[in-house]
Amino acid sequence: MGTDDATNRRLWRLVGPVVVGAGVAVAAALWLIKDYGSLALFLPLPTVLVTVCGYMRIQIRIRSAIHGSSPVSAVIVVAAVFLPAPFVILSVAVGKLADQLLNVAHVPVKISFNVGKEVLNGTAAALAVAALGFQPILVTADRTGPISDALAATVLASVGYFIVDELVSKGLFAMLTRTSYRQRLFADWGLLAVVQAGAFIIAVATVVVYHVNHWLVLILPLLLWCIHLASGNRVRARQGNEAWQRLAEATDEFNSVDQTAVLHAAVRKAADLFSTDEVEVQIRPQAGEARLVRSNGRDILYDGHPDDAPPAAGFVIPIGLESYRGDADLGELRLRFRAPVKLTEREGYTLHTFAAALCTAIRNASTFAETQRLADSHARAAAQDPLTHLANRRKLQQYGDEALATGIVGVLLIDLNHFKEVNDTLGHSAGDRVLITVGERLTAAVREDDLVARFGGDEFAVILANLSAPALAEMRAHTILDALAPPIQLDDMRISVEASCGVTTASGGTVGELLRRADVALYQAKQDGQRVVVYAHARDTADIGTLTLGGDLARAVAEGQFVVNFQPIVDLATGQVIAAEALTRWHHPDRGDLAPDRFLPAIERSGQLSAFADAVLDQALIAVSQWADAGHDIPVAVNVSPRSLLDPSFPDAVARRLAARGVPSSSLVIELTESITLSKLEVVDDVLAALRDQGIRLALDDFGTGFSSLATLARVAVDELKIDRSFVAAMNTSAPGAVVRSTVDLGRSLGLVVVAEGIEREDQRQQLWELGCPAGQGHLFARAMPADRLLAALRRGHDGQPGCLAPPLHDTDTVIRLPRNRRSRRAGAAEPGQEWVP
Repeated sequence: MGTDDATNRRLWRLVGPVVVGAGVAVAAALWLIKDYGSLALFLPLPTVLVTVCGYMRIQIRIRSAIHGSSPVSAVIVVAAVFLPAPFVILSVAVGKLADQLLNVAHVPVKISFNVGKEVLNGTAAALAVAALGFQPILVTADRTGPISDALAATVLASVGYFIVDELVSKGLFAMLTRTSYRQRLFADWGLLAVVQAGAFIIAVATVVVYHVNHWLVLILPLLLWCIHLASGNRVRARQGNEAWQRLAEATDEFNSVDQTAVLHAAVRKAADLFSTDEVEVQIRPQAGEARLVRSNGRDILYDGHPDDAPPAAGFVIPIGLESYRGDADLGELRLRFRAPVKLTEREGYTLHTFAAALCTAIRNASTFAETQRLADSHARAAAQDPLTHLANRRKLQQYGDEALATGIVGVLLIDLNHFKEVNDTLGHSAGDRVLITVGERLTAAVREDDLVARFGGDEFAVILANLSAPALAEMRAHTILDALAPPIQLDDMRISVEASCGVTTASGGTVGELLRRADVALYQAKQDGQRVVVYAHARDTADIGTLTLGGDLARAVAEGQFVVNFQPIVDLATGQVIAAEALTRWHHPDRGDLAPDRFLPAIERSGQLSAFADAVLDQALIAVSQWADAGHDIPVAVNVSPRSLLDPSFPDAVARRLAARGVPSSSLVIELTESITLSKLEVVDDVLAALRDQGIRLALDDFGTGFSSLATLARVAVDELKIDRSFVAAMNTSAPGAVVRSTVDLGRSLGLVVVAEGIEREDQRQQLWELGCPAGQGHLFARAMPADRLLAALRRGHDGQPGCLAPPLHDTDTVIRLPRNRRSRRAGAAEPGQEWVP
């Protein structure tokens, strides 16, 4: 029980009626006892037994208070069957008072409640026997009678005792735990049943033994002790089982990767698990930001920096948040009680287990948060120019595609005239300052829904969104260039900046095509010495060629001019081929081999896209079937056009092709391009879901280069990530290297296959493998080749090893010393100087 005045006043609301009721019962017993004469000689026996039962308690801790259960109920029930009601009431009152004075701290409210409750319990048991019309055994003249009547009286006495004890005790427990009375009334029925069953058995055994032979009652104390010990062991065993079950339930809530959810669950569950008044968790800065969370089991009382937390009083049991191996001390878990408490051995072990599980959960949440932070940082870096902090090409392409879907869009491509002279004369530092100033002026000159980007060097681009008319783009271009006219102050010098601008507009198509047209217009502006030039179709020879290609598409599909080559994807460690990527070329009869970027826009604008996709997919599946027949089960990765994913019938077409060629769906990988990842249309999600339902795997191509790659990864369930060749080529520089490392770590944490593109040197292969990248492709292993040539290469293998295109990085059973930065990230990392054996 609480010892503060407020708690005592609240408890007296329950204790008062209990004490008054018990006093009335005792007064009535004193008035009636004179009617029983010599039977008063039996009064000391139950009184002594009630007192002795105080030394046989089964103790249960609730917060900082210790509550006990003893076989006193058996003594009272037996007394109710053998003795008149007044004897029962008085023996209970005197015996319980003696027990409390001898065994319990002298707290008035506690003594008053315990004595009063037991008197009411005894009164209920005696009245239940009287209600049956049963005369107590020692009251009858011959002290004998049918045993069935005695057993019935025993049952009624036990029921009466049980009902009153539960009603009163659970009221007290509800006050102590600050829970509803209804909730406490139906709690802990299992433990209660064990204790009451033991008491009932003792009472029944006493009645039976007495009817067999009066003298056998002398062995009753021994029987009482044995049954009580058995009940105590059952109670403790049940408490232990329930504690482990609650521990498992508590640690199940640590599966979240959100640190707040983990900490809030920890303090709430610990308060219930260890029956505390308050629980708090404090984490150190190495686990994230220093933080303290405090709860009373129901509400979060505080969540913030430890220095700002309000003071908390009470007895504290602290434990460090360490892993199961005793390392990674991330903070401290504290159990707080109003009074001193000593945990049992079981509770101590449970506390250590709980703290270790919490440590692991906090570490996992911190690792996930850091991974997310790095991924967000990389995403921003991938979408931002590092010098001017303007958008880069990828961000502009994403924004432009979104703007094209809503209206007329203008694209300005701006190039600074004679900028090279600034760098050569004043140095690159001065040139950087000029570029930063130009970026700031361009940003100030555009509207809120426009976007300014830097493409590198001295080239800038502007997206003009939601134009009301195409002609406004040229007018806006002149206004924007006027913002660059004022001289730029560089130390003691004033520099004038001049620029040329190419302009184009459209209400459809792709940003890539608009940029190409703007580049054509910019080239014309520089050639003609004009400030602003608007794109003209007639002067775009490249566009005329594209239109000509569009007329050749139908014949190209019919004659099979589109040819698929395959570049193998290998296991970086073993050199074994594990997949192949299909790369399409157009063998044009007049123009030779054309790369996809030359003809795909024309195909997407024509009505030949479906036929083209079928032709490419069919060639890829034929190759897979041929390889499988030769004993090489190699899946093939096929890029799909973004427009194919806008066709709801595309999954059915793929299924038909798979069935026609007898190829399992698991042998096909669909690679998603950047324009697909930027799409958030419902039809695209439905098409991707249908493909996955067939068992087809999805790969996210050029991961890390797109602004929304991470958002897409969260939205689309993919199986593979492909690192763009530009990051592999510049892997030894800081930003690209960080992107490669974070992509590999992200893929490993999400269980995705990571494939690096553009591997051209052995040192790149070695470095990628050491970072944990399992697979790659590039000219180091093989260029793209026809299916039959790849099959021949697989048969021939490397050094007579079929299926291998490169020697393994290390011989079998070789001891490998990995870079320290990798070991430190692995679970169970070796100490410096140790080695790893793969």
